[in-house]
Order: sequence, then structure tokens, then C-alpha cells
Amino acid sequence: MGNNIRNDWTINEIEDIYHTPLLELIYKAATIHKEYNDTAEVQVCTLLSIKTGGCSEDCAYCPQAARYHTGVDVHALMQKEEVLGYAQKAKDAGSTRFCMGAAWREVRDNRDFDRVLDMVKGVNEMGMEVCCTLGMLTETQAQKLADAGLYAYNHNLDTSSEYYEAIITTRTYEDRLQTLDNVRKAGVSVCCGGIVGLGETHEDRIKMLHTLATMPVHPESVPINALVPVAGTPLEHNTKVDIWDMVRMIATARILMPAAMVRLSAGRTSMSVAEQALCFMAGANSIFAGDKLLTTPNPSFDEDNAMFQLLGLKPRAAFKAEKAETLAEAVEALME
Repeated sequence: MGNNIRNDWTINEIEDIYHTPLLELIYKAATIHKEYNDTAEVQVCTLLSIKTGGCSEDCAYCPQAARYHTGVDVHALMQKEEVLGYAQKAKDAGSTRFCMGAAWREVRDNRDFDRVLDMVKGVNEMGMEVCCTLGMLTETQAQKLADAGLYAYNHNLDTSSEYYEAIITTRTYEDRLQTLDNVRKAGVSVCCGGIVGLGETHEDRIKMLHTLATMPVHPESVPINALVPVAGTPLEHNTKVDIWDMVRMIATARILMPAAMVRLSAGRTSMSVAEQALCFMAGANSIFAGDKLLTTPNPSFDEDNAMFQLLGLKPRAAFKAEKAETLAEAVEALME
């Protein structure tokens, strides 16, 4: 199966896939999804903001940027015991991956980073896959996180390289790619996707998918987020993303990156169960569970449990990708 995974997709090929008539596109994606994955399994992840607000970046969608007046209060880095308490609640509710987010531009080698490393160790010891999203990382910092037991690192591209400067000016696209490279070198799995509804064109979406699908190793997780417009941000008046755009993005991502976890991420609160079911049919096999995604609303565990029962879905076990002896061996198998 792994021999069929391609990293040499062309823009024209991706355009043809993306613009396939929708029902045919869903069918193709579902067929590939069934070949590579257990379609009844969905990875359940929980995301906690361990340091909220006050970020120096200018991401146009983000309520945590200090320069925007969004009503988000600044909170210092949480205590380890409190974080582990949240992780235990998430685990008890069915989550197998726990992601900690800090509103930092980049990681600094200081006491706060040491505390995060301690949190990573604690969550890892609970038997959960531990993920972080902390901004830009050096190779040395990525290695420290890996040594502490970090399983995955999230660092999204957000959009195409061409449209990127319309959304963010405080760091470059190359900065993002360099962080992903540093994460990969440390042997940590990569979680990288983007946001639909920033004002981008279909061509921008295709180009972002092209960047992801032509990486030497595909990201193990690919979050597809629908913009949640937040009052006070430059994108507060953007219109809601059409569900068919989300389905089209998920289906295309599934075809391009068959073995990746394609995550139906932000924006689920505005989707019906039927709309989410279409996303799962199109190849989504990961969600964020819990009442909040950092600072924006998200369906409750109870709502998701009811949806799982209705659709016949079950949570994916933690560390399932590590049937191979090590992550490095799993990556090597994907590259064969």
C-alpha cells in the first residue's frame, strides 16, 4: 500500500482532483480512505490553551493577537498539575491525543519552556499521544520536546504561500516550513494543515494542498479548519464557509495523502451531524473534542459521543501508528 503514496503531485493533477464533480470526488476519496484506513475509526483529540492571549503575531484570524481587541483575557502559563487534570478528564471522555497550545511567536529557552517539557513528560506518562503547538521551534528545541516524549507538533501553513502575506506579516512562509523541518529531524510526527474561509481563492487552497502533498514525507495529521470569524479580528466579517467547500478540501486531501489523519477541525459547531457525516465519508478520520478549541467554541464530548453512536464510529487507539518499532521506521516505510 505504502508504495502507492506519492510525493510528486503536480498542480494540474491536484486541480483536476479538486474540481472533480462533487459526488464522484467523495466516492473516490471514500474508496481510497477504505483502502488505507479503518473507516470506522476516528482519532479523538483534545486541545487545551496552556498560555492564552498576548501574542505578538498579527494572524488576521486569531483572537489571541495582542493588537486586536477581541475580549480574550491574557493568562500566564498554566501549572502542570492543572494541565494534567485536564488531560485526565479528556482521556476519561475518550480522547487519545492531548494537544497543548501556547500563544507564543516562538519557543524561548527559558523556565516556561522547561515547564512545558515537564507537562509533555506528564501527559506522555498517562499513555496519551501528546502534541504541542507553541509557534516556531529550533532543531534543538524540537529535540528537547522529543526527548520529553512529544508525539506530534502542530504548525499549520494556514494558506498558500502566495496568499500568506495577506493574512500574516510577522513571520514568513519559509519560517513555518523551517519549523516543520526541525520537527521532522527530531523524529516527531508532523501535524500541519490550513484554514478555509480566509478570503483565499480555490487556487490558493489547491496550492496549499500541493505544498503539503509534495513534502518528502506527508504530515501524519492534516487539520482542515473552517474559519470561525471572531469579533475584533480583521476577518470578523468573513462569511461562513460552505460545507461543500469543506467536503471538497477533505476529499482532495484524502486522495493526495492517503495514510494521513485528515482532521475535521475548527468550525464543527456550525455543522449539522449530517454535514459532519459527509466529511467523514469524504475521508476525515480525526476531530477535536471538548467544549473549546483554544478560545473558540467546539461541540461537547456528549454531542460527539451521540454522533459516534449514530454513525457507528469509534475512537482510534493511541499510538496506533507505532505498530512499527519506532516512528522513524514508520516514516521510512512511507518513503519506500
